[in-house]
Amino acid sequence: MKVPEGVKVEIAGDAIKVTGKRGTLEKKFNVRFVKATQEGGEVKFELIQKHGRKNEAVLNTLESHLKNMAAGVTEGYEKKLQVVYAHFPISVEVKGDEVSIKNFFGEKTPRKAEIKKGAKVEVKGQEIIVSGSDKEAVGQTAANIVNATKITNRDERVFQDGAYYT
Repeated sequence: MKVPEGVKVEIAGDAIKVTGKRGTLEKKFNVRFVKATQEGGEVKFELIQKHGRKNEAVLNTLESHLKNMAAGVTEGYEKKLQVVYAHFPISVEVKGDEVSIKNFFGEKTPRKAEIKKGAKVEVKGQEIIVSGSDKEAVGQTAANIVNATKITNRDERVFQDGAYYT
C-alpha cells in the first residue's frame, strides 16, 4: 500500500503507528501470520505461513486497517445521529466519557452510552455528531448511543422514539 502524503508510518515489532495532521493511531497485529515491512513510501505485508484463504483474509484485513488509519489521521470520520421522540421530549448531554439520555419514554433514570477513547461527541439540539480519527471508536460510540435507546417489550412500529443514523 502506498502511504499518502502527510502521513508517517512506523512499524515496530507487532505494532503499526500512523501519524498525520489529525493525530496518531496505533494498532497491534499478529506477527505469527504476517510480516510488515516499509520500503520508501510503501508498506508491504507478507504472509509468513502458507497461502490459504484464511491467511489471505488476515493479510487483507491488515491492509484495510492501515488504509482506515491513514484516512483517519488525514480526513477523520464522522457519524450523525438524530434524536426522535413523539411525546416525552428527550434531552441528551455529554458527561465525561459517557452520553446521558434523559427522559426517554418518561423514565426517571437516564440511559447511558459509553464514549470510546478516540471519539468525540457533540450535541446540537436533536442532532448528535460523533467524530474522530479512529474509525472503530467512532462507529462503536455511535452504535452505543443507538443501542442505549433500543426499545424492548413494545411494538417498534408504534413506539419509534430513539436515536437513529441520518
